[in-house]
Amino acid sequence: MADMDMSNRDPNSINEHIKVQFEDILAEPQGAHSIDCVWKLSYTCFTCWLGLCYKLSTLFCGICIAAEWGCEFAEVAFYHVWFITPMLKMCELNCAVCTKLMRTCLSCCIEPCCEACGQLFHHFKK
Repeated sequence: MADMDMSNRDPNSINEHIKVQFEDILAEPQGAHSIDCVWKLSYTCFTCWLGLCYKLSTLFCGICIAAEWGCEFAEVAFYHVWFITPMLKMCELNCAVCTKLMRTCLSCCIEPCCEACGQLFHHFKK
């Protein structure tokens, strides 16, 4: 936590798709401009209410939601470490046995037939 960058809170750009700046939401094209004071007050109201509502929401809910997500990801990590990865390893080991058994059966049953056919065609010349 000592290395936490308090100015760039999305260093991996995972929320790049969320555009909440005034210029990303509201825009007046050429030929359809409101009165300057309306546009300036709209900007002030938008940014003020956006900041206020976001800060209040995070104040009242952010810590609890962060705790819940921490628990969820801890549960996912727990299941992967203690259940999913060992089950995948067990499956991999069992599949290795099946693969070896299949190769042995093929080399005993199919390979002699393929070699015999190969010997038949070996005597044909151009």
